[in-house]
Amino acid sequence: MATHSLLGMTELVGAPESVAQARAFVREVLGRTHPVLDEVVLLVSELVTNSVTHSDSRGGGRVTLAVSEVDDTVHVEVVDSGSESEPRVCDEPYGEGGRGLFLVDAISERWGIYRDGAGRVVWFAVRFRRPESTGVEPGVGREARDVVW
Repeated sequence: MATHSLLGMTELVGAPESVAQARAFVREVLGRTHPVLDEVVLLVSELVTNSVTHSDSRGGGRVTLAVSEVDDTVHVEVVDSGSESEPRVCDEPYGEGGRGLFLVDAISERWGIYRDGAGRVVWFAVRFRRPESTGVEPGVGREARDVVW
């Protein structure tokens, strides 16, 4: 049976400064030593940028960011007000923009888009491997281990 844990959810304003707030939120809820922290921060940055730039949430609307862990996968949802066009992966390698979903597609295990009562949801999942246990209790330094009988 899958173990699902909502790590955190935050409401953001549909404005460019929310991108930095989203990155900081992810760093806080995952913790600085999480195995896929950098990947998740990058992908969240791309999705929130898309929301505050291209969706009907831009200009002060609402963007919701939720981060969960399901077994060894970080699952992220970004909810905005949607727009007339659907987000798509850019297929122009030298275009000026449109690389956000290209990165999501390349880095995540899976991703998708759907609509619900809250708006448009763009989500992704990134698998990770937990570090192997060293057999040492957390917070116990090498010196303390050497003198314990």
